[in-house]
Amino acid sequence: MPINESAHSTLHAAPRDADGYNAVVSGREEINAQLLIIRVQPDGPLLDFKPGQFTVLGLLGREPRLPEADDEELPAPPEKMIGRAYSIASSSVEKRHLEFFITLITSGQLTPRLFALPYGGRLFIGTRARGLFTLDQVKPGRPLVLIATGTGLAPYMSMLRTMLVADTSRPYVVLHGARYSWDLAYRAELESLARLRPNFTYIPAITRPDEDPHFRGYTGRIQALLEEGIVETLSNVPLDPAQADVFLCGNPEMIRTVTDMLIPRGYVAQQGKETGSLHVEEYW
Repeated sequence: MPINESAHSTLHAAPRDADGYNAVVSGREEINAQLLIIRVQPDGPLLDFKPGQFTVLGLLGREPRLPEADDEELPAPPEKMIGRAYSIASSSVEKRHLEFFITLITSGQLTPRLFALPYGGRLFIGTRARGLFTLDQVKPGRPLVLIATGTGLAPYMSMLRTMLVADTSRPYVVLHGARYSWDLAYRAELESLARLRPNFTYIPAITRPDEDPHFRGYTGRIQALLEEGIVETLSNVPLDPAQADVFLCGNPEMIRTVTDMLIPRGYVAQQGKETGSLHVEEYW
């Protein structure tokens, strides 16, 4: 999922081939028709990044789009590089590839082309990572409640894959909301982590249980689950700014409603490099 599918992102200078590309698709996992995990291998060394940061992916306007995608209002010029910023989902110590979790925006310029890109396909990847949605300003050992909808889970996967291997004391909680159970990407990995790591709690939830009757987990919107005390009940981590930091990533409506809920409890939003107990990354 792009941080902003409609906004142009700066493409950093890097050695490229004749098409302007500098990387190859080294893995694809289609979660469903609208969700894709893609692994990208740069031609040169992998960029250094902190878990939670993002970089740019790009394709030329001449690349094919999914046939089922909506028509573009203004077709992209064939030689224009279309670039968007995506959160990195892989561990920061992974040296084989970078991983991204992307949702299809049928009217977008880039995602219909990314979804049509096959294994071995060429693309552009930025050579620098950016973003302040990291753990830099969180005190070591302080509990973390990581809340996401949809592909907002991506930066948390990077954090967990990087930190949870060695960090056996800090409590981590992931609350991930989606419409249906088949939209809960990384569910098997997160359930395995929860079994192996006593300091990690994974809470998947869906909002359309009537259309997904076999799901046996929690149902309802994120704010409602928080108000019911699900996090405290399952993890013993209180939603108290004196005791835990909260990260929000995904749908702006979720972020707005949860922020409105947490601010009266004393949470303070991080502003740039100014420390706060509430950290927000809005997608689209």
